[in-house]
Amino acid sequence: MTVYDVARQLPAVADLRDWCRSLAMLDAILIPDWESRYYSFNAGWAEGEEMASMRNGSGDEYSIVFSAAGACVRGFDHESPMSPLGNDGEPWPGVIDEVPELFRACVEEPAFTDHEGVPVVTVCLWQGPTDEQWHHGTIDFPERAVDPDGATSLFHLLVDRSPEAFQRFAEDYYEVSVDLVAVSQVQALQPLDQELVSLLNPEVSLADLAQDISEIGYPQLEQETA
Repeated sequence: MTVYDVARQLPAVADLRDWCRSLAMLDAILIPDWESRYYSFNAGWAEGEEMASMRNGSGDEYSIVFSAAGACVRGFDHESPMSPLGNDGEPWPGVIDEVPELFRACVEEPAFTDHEGVPVVTVCLWQGPTDEQWHHGTIDFPERAVDPDGATSLFHLLVDRSPEAFQRFAEDYYEVSVDLVAVSQVQALQPLDQELVSLLNPEVSLADLAQDISEIGYPQLEQETA
């Protein structure tokens, strides 16, 4: 799978945003330590912007910036033959060359570049508010590379959005048992209660998650009024 395949399989921006929030909430419940989490979401990343992110602890990562302009997806696979590290310190031709000015900050932002200001990227997609599909650059991929731009490993849970896919990932990565029904409820953005939280992690309370719920922008139960 390459960025071309991902572009055909990603949902619309609003649905992708909700999906990313659910991934971050699931990780927050399963892994209280933020530094050890795989998926995160910051609803107040910058003025008018939200950011979903992934980091696998081995140097691979992605960021998705959501704004009124739409969304821009940046991914980096450190072992990809398309990494700037193996291309004379420059992004692979075509990966970001066609990114519109509207989204340039999503790849040139200092948080997404190396110490020399080079974008840390092997795959990039974007979708504007009136676009009906995701866009990407025109790329001549390296020959005989199994996962040339890292799209398969980076975005597998953005492409396969089934509860079973997350369950397989979490049980393998975190080495814990994961309740499939509870996963489905969080993926549907069902407001959390203690019963739902306990199905995923009996050692975490709803109160423990207050900051995460706020940062993620996850739906909350309405408070009863007298």
